[in-house]
Parts: sequence; structure tokens; C-alpha cells
Amino acid sequence: MGSGTAPPSAASTASAGSSGDLSLNLRGGSRGTSAPSSPAKSRESLLQRVQSLTGAARDQGANLLGSVTSVASVGRGYNRDRCVTLLVVDDQNTDWSKYFRGRRLPGEWDIRVEQAEFKELTVTASSDGANVSMAVYRGGTKVTRCFKPDFVLVRQNVRDAGADHRALLLGLKFGGVPSINSLNSIYHFQDRPWVFGHLLQLQRRLGRENFPLIEQTYYHNHTDMVSAAKFPVVIKIGHAHSGVAKVKVDSLADFQDIAGVVAMLGTYCTVEPYIDAKYDIHIQKIGNNYKAFMRKSISGNWKTNQGSAMLEAIGMNDRYKMWIDEVSEIFGGLEVCALELVVGKDGREHIIELNDSATSFMGDSQEEDRRHLAELVLQRMQSVCRPGITKTTSRSSVSGSGAASPEEPARGPPGAPAAAPPPAPLAAAASIDRPLPPIPAEPSQPPPPPLARRDSQASQSSTVSSTSAAPSAGSAASGAVAGAASGAPSGSASARGGFARQGSLSAALTEDAEDTMKNLRKTFAGIFGDM
Repeated sequence: MGSGTAPPSAASTASAGSSGDLSLNLRGGSRGTSAPSSPAKSRESLLQRVQSLTGAARDQGANLLGSVTSVASVGRGYNRDRCVTLLVVDDQNTDWSKYFRGRRLPGEWDIRVEQAEFKELTVTASSDGANVSMAVYRGGTKVTRCFKPDFVLVRQNVRDAGADHRALLLGLKFGGVPSINSLNSIYHFQDRPWVFGHLLQLQRRLGRENFPLIEQTYYHNHTDMVSAAKFPVVIKIGHAHSGVAKVKVDSLADFQDIAGVVAMLGTYCTVEPYIDAKYDIHIQKIGNNYKAFMRKSISGNWKTNQGSAMLEAIGMNDRYKMWIDEVSEIFGGLEVCALELVVGKDGREHIIELNDSATSFMGDSQEEDRRHLAELVLQRMQSVCRPGITKTTSRSSVSGSGAASPEEPARGPPGAPAAAPPPAPLAAAASIDRPLPPIPAEPSQPPPPPLARRDSQASQSSTVSSTSAAPSAGSAASGAVAGAASGAPSGSASARGGFARQGSLSAALTEDAEDTMKNLRKTFAGIFGDM
């Protein structure tokens, strides 16, 4: 009975192997062919599997190449030879390149967008500008680039709790890079008490009723932090954002404990009364676009900017507009700013702080706000970035150094050196057999009047340099031809003419003309034979 059991056929083996996708059955029992009379079937099944494997690899490679090509084309989106570089300092939660894709500056200059956080940048600067090195991670891959920014959009706080990037700000300022907001104003925002002091000046000018700034006390260190006038209070230690280093103190004992913390940190602090807030108000300005939002905490956190909250857009009344317009004028002007207010349960409004271009956008209109900001950046770049002027000038200067301009001979002495090169082909033709350039019909009789007119003009000049420059063009040309044929120095005639001019200009002209004719006759006699 065992001998009647037939081994598995090649077709069944092939079907079993093909069910394993791209794997080949290489086990010991399948090495040989079960039926020696059917090798074609085995070869056919193997060929089918190889073709399917090749086709799958080809399709996968085509898809990968297509995706890489599309990413590369979308990622660049600018002409490397005609582009200006915009550096956006922000995290990767917002892709700012899409807001500038396809946008151009006058003169068909593309906008290249580079985006990174402050911690990913290094800056070196000189009188020629700032050079930025960027090391960021994109999809788990470290990308390093170096570039020279033409404009900067700052959407991140330069200084925060545990981070201080003012050195980068100094480098950008050293390189003279324009930005939104201006680097000067951003530097002013690196200490909260400094900003609040300017708001106090604004309150003194407008009045307490027209600009209701919260009461605040500044301590430069812990030594005078003995007690507060009234509890509870809010102590803000140092310079931080988003509710960090802000402590609510309800008693004198807690106040003294916090004073010890301030002593340990060795920094300043401010103390303000705690407002039992009903809601807070966020007023923002982006160029000429105004918005206001009301935020009401629903999590019970005394910090209304933390925890869960209900956000609602409210109308921009004249009072809010006046406040944001006034604060936008400090520090030389703030193109993007936001004013934060707290409204107590008694209905009174208290202005607590001012934020710059790093302010957060809120609500469902965040995309609209980013587009407004992108348009503002584009307008500013059109006014301060003039790539066509600088680059065209540099290119014209390079091209002018390589070849003389057609207008140069009409300018007089600056065009004189350009008269020497034309006889050079004659000198080359005298040494090697090469077709000669076209020769004037009567080279032995050049008209003397232009030389006389040139010398008459030169003799009217009072400076030695102007009188010695005009005739040197003609004598340099004749000297170059004579020097090429007879080996005489090309500058001998002009030097001799320069000394003779001090005695008699007319005699020097006659002698130069005669030497020129003799040299030309010798040259052409040597080339073409006796004439």
C-alpha cells in the first residue's frame, strides 16, 4: 500500500509555493522534481513566481520614486537662482511654506521658506549679513542646512522658563535682518516688567479710566518681600509664558515661602492682586485686522489660560480698538500684538499683559489669522527686500570687469586701455599661420585730425594726468603693433611722447605719427612681403 502512494505532483508543489507570496519553497523534500517527465511545468511555475516578484518590486519602486519626486517638487517650489529666503521661527505644528507657495516678489523672485525653532538654529553675522545654520528632524531624519535669511518671521518666544535665545536675536540684529515684529521691539519684550513699565506710561497719558491697567508691585529681589497689602495675590517670578512661574498666594506664610524661592532663584518678581475672574478677553491685531475673543474657564482652574475653557468670538468695540491701537505704537510699532484682559465678577476690566508676534492664535479663525499674517509678511518683504537691485548691480559689476562696455570709449580716459587689445590678433598672426582679421584698405595713412583734436583737448586741461591720458590711446595701439612685429616695447612711444609734451606737444605728435607709419609699414612688409 505504501508503494501505491504517489508523491505530490509538480503542479501542487507550485501552487503551494505560490501561496506563500514572494517566498520560494527551498525545503529539503522539494529540491528534486517529482515527475521527471514534466520539467516544463516546474520551470513555468518558477518563471511565473519570478515575474510576479519582479512586477511587485517594479511597482513598489515606481510608487516610491513618484512619491519622492512629488515631495521634492513640492518641498522646493522655488527657483534657486532667483529667490529670497524667509526664515520662520516656529514649531512644526504649522507648515508656513504653504502660505507662500507660488507667491513672488516684484521681478519674479520666488520665496524660499525655511522653518525651525530657536533651539535648532545657530547664527553667525558680519557686516555682510547673518548666516544661519539649521539642524531639524523631518520624519526621523536629521536635516542640516545653511542659508542667509533675507527676512524673519518670529512666532516663538525668544525667552521662556528654562530657555534663553537672546544670543540668536543679537546675531540677527548684527546681520541687519528685517523681521516681523521688528527685532528692536522683540528685544524689548524679553522682560515682563520692562513691558509693563511702558504700559504704565501709557496709562499715565490716557488715564486710569481709559486704560484700566491692573495694580502691580515690582521687587528686584527677595529682600523687600515682607508682606502684601491684601491677600490673595498672584506672584509672577522672572520671565515666563503660558502660566509658568505664576503662583497664587493666600496667606502671609505662603508669601514668605515664595520669597525664599525667589531668593533661591536669584531673580526679580512682580506681585498683583488676585482677580476672581468671570472670563478673560484676548484682543489681537495683525496689521489692519482686528479680532477679540472671550474665554471662560469650565475646569475651575484659577489660571484661565489653562485647563478646559469655552472660547467665543466677540465684537471689536471702539474701546478695545483704542487700547490695541495705542499699545501697538510702543517700541517703534508692533505689527502683530495681543492684549490680555481679565474681567472680574464685579464686571471690572483689568489689563494684565501685552504679547508680541509670538502670540497664540485662537478659535476657528486660526487659519484665517495665519493667512493675514502671511500677507503682512509678503507686503513687508516687498518693501524691504530688493533682491533685483543688489544682485543686478553685482552681476553688472562682474560683467563689466570682464569686458569693456560699449560706452567706455566715449568716456575718454577710462576707455584708453581698451584700445590696446585690437592689434593683438595681428601679433598672433605674425607668429603662426592663421587667417588674419579684416585689415583696413589703407592702413598706412591713418587720418591725423583725430589725434590733433585729442591733443588740443588734452592741452586745455590743467592736470598732468588728463594731458598724458588722451594721446596714450593712439600711441599704445601703434606700440602694440610695432612691438608684436619688431619686438620693440609697446610703451616706448607713449613714454617718449609724455616727455616731449612738456617741451612741445606739436613736435611730439609729428614724431609719433612718423614712428607709427614706419612701424606699420615694417609690420605689413614682414607679413605680406614688400609692398
